[in-house]
Amino acid sequence: MSDFEIRTLDADELRAASDLFRDTVHFRPADDTEWERLSRAYQAGGSIGAFGPELIGTARFFDAELTVPGGARVPMAGVTSVGVRADRTRQGVLRALMTVQLEQLAARGVVCANLLASEAGIYGRFGYGLATRSRTYGVDRHRAAVRAEVPSGGEVELLDLDRAFEVCPVVYERLEHRAGMMTRPEVLWRFYESQARRHTQPTKALVHHGSEGPDGFALYRVEGSAGHPWTKTLEVSHLFTGSPSAFAGLWRFLLGIDLVDRIVAEERPLDEPIELILADHRRGNVDRVEDEHWVRLVDVPRALAAREYGHAAPVVVEVVDPLLPGNSGGYRITPEGAERTDEAAGLRLDVATLGMVYLGTWRPSALAEAGRVEVRDPAAVVAADVLFGTRVASWSGTYF
Repeated sequence: MSDFEIRTLDADELRAASDLFRDTVHFRPADDTEWERLSRAYQAGGSIGAFGPELIGTARFFDAELTVPGGARVPMAGVTSVGVRADRTRQGVLRALMTVQLEQLAARGVVCANLLASEAGIYGRFGYGLATRSRTYGVDRHRAAVRAEVPSGGEVELLDLDRAFEVCPVVYERLEHRAGMMTRPEVLWRFYESQARRHTQPTKALVHHGSEGPDGFALYRVEGSAGHPWTKTLEVSHLFTGSPSAFAGLWRFLLGIDLVDRIVAEERPLDEPIELILADHRRGNVDRVEDEHWVRLVDVPRALAAREYGHAAPVVVEVVDPLLPGNSGGYRITPEGAERTDEAAGLRLDVATLGMVYLGTWRPSALAEAGRVEVRDPAAVVAADVLFGTRVASWSGTYF
């Protein structure tokens, strides 16, 4: 029997939970001013704590919707602020927190849970699989220019921070969402505002106005280099566009900002065409490719039924889910959809690996070669590559 209990936190316990989590990632506690802003990013009833008898661990979530291949949106939970006090790690507290949270999410009718992992080895054992990836790239502002034939049109407006957090949420929801993108509830925008106001350097915003209204925005700040105050880097933290002209228009503006040496665009889609719009593609360099969202399919039948599939022969997939055993079993995947079946499976995989396949980022054949998919019918893995594949790279662009 465990020597701790887990329960939903009351509003007056959230600051202690925040302090505990921040300590686990080696951040200082929020001061009164920062907590006043940060507390608005907590969804009511979304935080749980482990008590033994004092608070020793915590986790929380917020409600949103995830866009899946084909454009449908499914209920999701953004999981964040997961931490266990240093003297109580490796004693079953994390497993208990994650199990209770999954059971709560399943009871709420959530289809999937998303998180960003501080360490890659933690969350796979709870059924989370790395579902989207991103790249961060830098552009030499002095020597880069947008190609003359790249689509143009519209105007760019510079906004202060107050106005930005009125306008950008509206623009974001108007844009077409690629697979992997999620809705951003108010608690998430409040979190971004808290972060922006915490920085020493001011955060600014650009909005692109196309022929049918606002169709893109970017948030950025300019930082100096230590010891070289006039060497400046412009850091783009959010950039979303609904048209090629909006993407090009925002980049033309960014490249025209004076007293900046380098522009760094953080956590961008793997297929974003920055090299193709530059007159000299070598002026844009990839700094790193990294993990983005990890996805845990909470309701496998609904998740598989919600997305679109490519045109290939049907495949039966056997899914194994030890934590939520109701998900385990066979599923027949066809270009028309997915449904449960008792037919013999051509592929067998655990729910974490299914999360990696679900948004199209990883090919089942590559995962089979790595030993993560058991192949019972060689033809099935070839067809599964087509069924689960996507034309556009899946990407979220939302951190929390």
